[in-house]
Amino acid sequence: MGTKHKCQVCHEAESKYKCPSCRVPYCSLVCFTKHKETPCAIPVSVEEKPVADVKVVEKRPVKVDEPGEVLLKLQLESIASSSEIRNDLMDESLQKLIHKIDCSTDPESELDVAMGVDVFRIFTDKILSAIGS
Repeated sequence: MGTKHKCQVCHEAESKYKCPSCRVPYCSLVCFTKHKETPCAIPVSVEEKPVADVKVVEKRPVKVDEPGEVLLKLQLESIASSSEIRNDLMDESLQKLIHKIDCSTDPESELDVAMGVDVFRIFTDKILSAIGS
C-alpha cells in the first residue's frame, strides 16, 4: 500500500487528496479552500527536458463554431486532475504531436493526421472520458 502523508495545510489529519495544480496533499475541502487562497502551480522537475526548441508562435484568434465546443471550468479541472492523463503527457511522441498541432498554420489538418496515430487517439479518448462526453 502507499505511504500515508499528513495534510500539508492543517498538519493534523491524514491526507486523502492532492491539489491538481501543485500536488500538495490535503485532507478536506476546508483545507483545499485554504490552500487555494495562495496561487500554486505544477512543480517543474529539474530533470524534465523540453520537447523541442520553443519558438514564439504568433497568436492566432480562437475560432469557435459552436459555443458547446468550449469546455467548462469543471471539465478543464477534471482533465487537469487526472493522473492518467498527466502520465500520458509524459510520452515524448504524444508531446511532439500536440506541439505540431499547436504550432501549425493548419491545426485542423494536423489534428486529422494525429487522430490516425494510436497514442494520440487513445489520449483523446481518455480526455473525452474525463469530461463526460
